[in-house]
Amino acid sequence: MSRSLLKSGLIVSAMTFISRILGLIRDLVVANLIGAGAAADVFFFANRIPNFLRRLFAEGAFAQAFVPVLNEVKEKHGDDEVRLFVARMSGTLGVIVTVVTLFGVIASPVIAALFGTGWFVSWLEGDAEGSKFELASLMLKFTFPYLWFITFVALSGAILNTYNKFAVAAFTPVFLNIAIISSLLFFRDQFSEPAMALALGVFIGGVVQFLFQLPFLFKQQMLSKPKWGWRDKYVTKVRTLMIPALFGVSVNQINLLLDTVIASFLLTGSISWLYYSDRLIEFPLGLFGIGIATVILPKLSALHVNKQGNEFADTMDWAIRFILLLGVPAMLGLILFGQPIISVLYYRGEFTLHDLEMVSYSLIAYSSGLLSYMMIKILAPGYFSRQDTKTPVRIGIIAMVANMVFNLMLAPFFGYVGLALATAMSATLNAVLLYRGLSKLGVYKISKETLHFVVKSVVAALAMIGTISYLNFPLNWWITQPLDVRIMALLGFIVFAVFIYFIVLIILNARLKQLFFRR
Repeated sequence: MSRSLLKSGLIVSAMTFISRILGLIRDLVVANLIGAGAAADVFFFANRIPNFLRRLFAEGAFAQAFVPVLNEVKEKHGDDEVRLFVARMSGTLGVIVTVVTLFGVIASPVIAALFGTGWFVSWLEGDAEGSKFELASLMLKFTFPYLWFITFVALSGAILNTYNKFAVAAFTPVFLNIAIISSLLFFRDQFSEPAMALALGVFIGGVVQFLFQLPFLFKQQMLSKPKWGWRDKYVTKVRTLMIPALFGVSVNQINLLLDTVIASFLLTGSISWLYYSDRLIEFPLGLFGIGIATVILPKLSALHVNKQGNEFADTMDWAIRFILLLGVPAMLGLILFGQPIISVLYYRGEFTLHDLEMVSYSLIAYSSGLLSYMMIKILAPGYFSRQDTKTPVRIGIIAMVANMVFNLMLAPFFGYVGLALATAMSATLNAVLLYRGLSKLGVYKISKETLHFVVKSVVAALAMIGTISYLNFPLNWWITQPLDVRIMALLGFIVFAVFIYFIVLIILNARLKQLFFRR
């Protein structure tokens, strides 16, 4: 069982790795040419709004509701019924997303005022900061249509994943990064504000991603003509599951939006500092957490339909151990080795030493919740695969309210770092409540084997961090050395850290062979 899941997970992780590398290159280019000033703040703001809605209509709540129902239709009725379901689902979803997208483009000033309240107030008062509101309103007209394209990209990706074609959907984000990088390099001189080229790149990336997946969908014989199917039995089931799932799976995104609103009142650069640190968190999260979560959701859904409860729990336990194996050292590594990483990736051009230090502070705060973010990705499918969305929505609301309280408590004292820390704290609360719910339902309880693995992973990670911290260079070395020297030093530290970590795990008899190769 775990061998096939591991193979699929490695495929997704490999494709995601390529995407994340290009994503880092994209951020490197943006940091070099745009920096972390007002224009960068506005772009990250304008890009975050449609990305939040993408989580709702596409990869987040929709996928968590759609995949279990799609598996049910596939297991019980076969491919002909799946094609009909896909046609009705795409037609219904298409109408809704088209309306939302048109509204977003037309009402972009309203959206900019709603989520960038601080900038809007400055605009009303005639303050110089008000120019951010005007630029955000314009950028949203470019970035909002991305929602339409990426919704159908997510729909087709969910279908392909259900048929174990994981590589296509995992590779697709590569084209968004290429489009943004290319647009900034070739079109920035065509705009009075170079950051507008980034917004254009988001639009182009959406189009390319959409076109890329169509041939694979056609080859799978799932490229059906969209039909309106609001009252279709299975479309209705997806709708019913999706409405509460909007909260259950998208709490982190809602938290980030709340952070954006508060950050619009803070120092210029706050949104950019949060963005750059969040992007570093997204690298291990996407590579490990999302990769494993992507492959276990269809598996868990099929196991639930076929009433295989023991294998269901075993699959979740395997996924959690795999997340612990990679998540624990990643979390500690980012907390204690963040500044060298930031210096290599971003410190050049318009990205200053001050920016480096500011990003490192929020990176520490975000990193404290990395393991929790990963656990949510694994635990949430435990509910959605069973078509239970009511429990996660209750937990999601609790976590969201907690995040707001944490924001109000921490932001006045720690500024943007308080926002990052509040996000990490609410994610930890979310993960704990998700696990407690599964345990009470008797669906999944962490095994003794996994508890022992937790201890061994922590001990190995501490040994790794202790060794690397002792050998590490001071920050002044990292910012004064040539880039090629810094890159080689960073790679050397990473390779040595991985070596130490796994050697200690082997000494502690962590049974890695069973984790990787058990059937």
